[in-house]
Amino acid sequence: MAVIEKFLGQRVEIPEDRKYYTKQGLWAKPEDDDMVFGFTEPALVLAGGVNDLDWLVGENVSVKQGQDVVFVITGKILYIDTPLQGIISFNAEVKENLSLTSQDPYGKGWLFRIKTDAGKAETGQNFADAQEYKECLKGSDGFKNPEGLKGGVSGICKAVYSGIREQKL
Repeated sequence: MAVIEKFLGQRVEIPEDRKYYTKQGLWAKPEDDDMVFGFTEPALVLAGGVNDLDWLVGENVSVKQGQDVVFVITGKILYIDTPLQGIISFNAEVKENLSLTSQDPYGKGWLFRIKTDAGKAETGQNFADAQEYKECLKGSDGFKNPEGLKGGVSGICKAVYSGIREQKL
C-alpha cells in the first residue's frame, strides 16, 4: 500500500493491487471478466468529495474509449470518461448512497465496470501503477499544500482569503 501522510491535510492510501487512470483520478482492478473503476482517495480529497452523480449512458450498453459515462458534482462539475471500450454496467448502490465513494472508495464505492473484448493483459497497458500514480500527484495541490491550509498555495487564493477576512460586513 502506497501512503501519502499529508495530502491536502489528510492521509490517503493508494493500493498497489490495482492500476490507475491518472487523467481522471480513477483506480482500475480486474474482476472476473470485467475491469472495475472507482475514485481514488487522492482524487476525492482534491475534489472535496462527491455531492451528486448520474450515469450518462444506459446500463449494459457498448461504450467507446474516451466516452463520457458519469456526471459528477463535487466542488466542481466533472465528466468521467471511460478508459476502455466495452459493455458498461454501474454500481446502483453508490448512486443511492454517495457516502460509499468516500467511506469505502476501493471497495463498495466503485463507480462502474466494463466488460472488454480485449484480454486482461491488454486492458492494463494504458494505466499507471501505484508508484507512478503517486509521482503523478506530486504536481497537485495535495502535495503543494500538505497541511490543507485555507487559501492553499496560490497567491490569488491567499489574497482573496485574506481580503475576505479583513472585510467588515
